[in-house]
Amino acid sequence: MRLLTATYLLLLTLNTSAHAATGVLGDWITPTQSVVRLYPCGSDVCAKIVKVSPTSPETTDLKNPDAGQHNRPLCGLDVGMGFQRIDANHLDGGHLYDPQSGRTYKGTITAEGDDLKLHGYIGISLLGRTEIWHRVSTVVACK
Repeated sequence: MRLLTATYLLLLTLNTSAHAATGVLGDWITPTQSVVRLYPCGSDVCAKIVKVSPTSPETTDLKNPDAGQHNRPLCGLDVGMGFQRIDANHLDGGHLYDPQSGRTYKGTITAEGDDLKLHGYIGISLLGRTEIWHRVSTVVACK
């Protein structure tokens, strides 16, 4: 019985450590219920939509200012690019694309446990807006 308890505690500790060690990387659910994956792309960190919200009125990039991109599917769309790792929990220097408005913002990203804070801005950071996403524990795929 002690061996089982010790093994369970060890596995729980390893699972928690592995979970915490992922920092900003992984799958995150947005306030609109889409899921975005942050992943390494070369020396940067990028973000792409891996599941579009079931309540989304669009499934393509209709708000993009480039009319030639309007038929581009939202699922699989890169919405974060060029982020540099400051450390496992902090990214800076990248750009965030908002498919709901068709606008691109400078951005910073910070992981705090199972919360991800994305701060997007135009010009200076003080005039920006922060949005909080939550970690998704299961891997999802485009549908």
